[in-house]
Amino acid sequence: MASNTDLVQYIIDQCGGAGVITVRKMFGDYGVYCHGKFFGLISDNGFYVKPTDAGRAFLRTEELRPPYDGAKPYFYIEDIDDRDYLSALVKATCDALPYPQPKAKNK
Repeated sequence: MASNTDLVQYIIDQCGGAGVITVRKMFGDYGVYCHGKFFGLISDNGFYVKPTDAGRAFLRTEELRPPYDGAKPYFYIEDIDDRDYLSALVKATCDALPYPQPKAKNK
């Protein structure tokens, strides 16, 4: 089941204190990026963040769930209404993640 676009926009807005948040549609749901770093998913109207030790320190409750069948577990974030909390969690998570490798140019 695809995520509601209003919910996607709400989550983007709530995480905005961490930096420039963008989403890309992926297989009917959304990959979420901060300054170009992939850090989470919005899937079936749920918000999932890549697990990192830095992010774990900000969690109010730790719940690991796969965002879709066959996926690795991510932190499931139930409390999406606290903007300061989400921004701090996203910032800490993204600070711990590497930038993506540049794509090789075709010859």
